[in-house]
Amino acid sequence: HGKYENVSGVMEAFLIFVAAIWIIYEAVKRFISKGEIEFIQYGIIVMVISMIINYYVSKKLYAASKKHDSIALEADALHLKTDIYTSAGVALGFFLIYITGYTWLDPIVAILVALLIIYEAFQLLNNAFSPLVDSQLPKEEMDKIKQIIEYYIKEKQGIEYQRLRSRKSGPQKYLDFTLKVNENVTVKKAHDYCDELEEKINIDFPNIDINIHVEPRDP
Repeated sequence: HGKYENVSGVMEAFLIFVAAIWIIYEAVKRFISKGEIEFIQYGIIVMVISMIINYYVSKKLYAASKKHDSIALEADALHLKTDIYTSAGVALGFFLIYITGYTWLDPIVAILVALLIIYEAFQLLNNAFSPLVDSQLPKEEMDKIKQIIEYYIKEKQGIEYQRLRSRKSGPQKYLDFTLKVNENVTVKKAHDYCDELEEKINIDFPNIDINIHVEPRDP
């Protein structure tokens, strides 16, 4: 689905932001009104059950998002993760009220949970938005790619590389760079260099499209 996944991730991050702001708004209202809370024990039980179910499902979704490198699945997993935070906050608030009798603790916990949700949503927004503006791959991945190319070049004579660029669209990664070879290198030999480099990079990055432009080295 390419960048549609990233658009979906950005939209879901925005909705999570809105939900967190709404939680803060409602918490402030509750703090001011100081309303009474009934059936606290039942509320704690329901929240704990909800946390267990959401934790199991979100864990599966996170595993699937890593396996398929899918920002859409990661966004769905984060959505469930925020539900876990919310349920945990409600359960904690109920428990504190149950043992202390201070109802103002519930909105305070809710605000803290909302701030945690905002932080998680910001991380998702950053991961989803970067590919939309063709940001390069993460530094650790670029360092690994450079290491592979430079190690290969050391084994050969008379070749070098430059203008290494990368981007990502959904789970698909793209890489291009210029390979400079000696003027006396045949077209077939230069093509072999490119094939060998692609094979070595694909070992660590199987889901990457590589474009290598060959140029003669400066004399």
